[in-house]
Amino acid sequence: MGYAAIYPTDAIEAHRSLIARRRNLRPTEEYRAVTPAEWQEFLGHFERRKLALGECGRAYGIDCAHEHSCVRCPVLIVGPDEKPRLEQIRDNLVARIAEAEREGWLGEIEGLSVSLAAAEEKVARLETQKERAASPVLLGFPTIGEVTVRETVVDRTK
Repeated sequence: MGYAAIYPTDAIEAHRSLIARRRNLRPTEEYRAVTPAEWQEFLGHFERRKLALGECGRAYGIDCAHEHSCVRCPVLIVGPDEKPRLEQIRDNLVARIAEAEREGWLGEIEGLSVSLAAAEEKVARLETQKERAASPVLLGFPTIGEVTVRETVVDRTK
């Protein structure tokens, strides 16, 4: 079995030819110029991703699956600067759950508990990121026994 090395130029040329073949198969109307309105709508998507707690990580053209319950959303990207606001939301959720329990609003308790769990998970993730950034990365140093060459004595009399 032979071995074929693929160099970056070969890979790039193969990819470009694949793209060219695929473009030939697609309808030509898909390769029209983008209108100014379409371009503004595309750019606006990224502006609308900016939220009070960070940025929404959903892809362009995808509607919000969580009906804008951003605290619950797994694609919400929360920055470290937003931790105090997130903690404030978490504390407010705890108070609202206590009120709902006091008033007997069982349906409210369930929804708020889901939001609280998500908020606590996001706060914990921010704390983990902060600890990870502050702690050194220990790569380890090899011991003398690991770096010295060991010789094996072979009994040739057998």
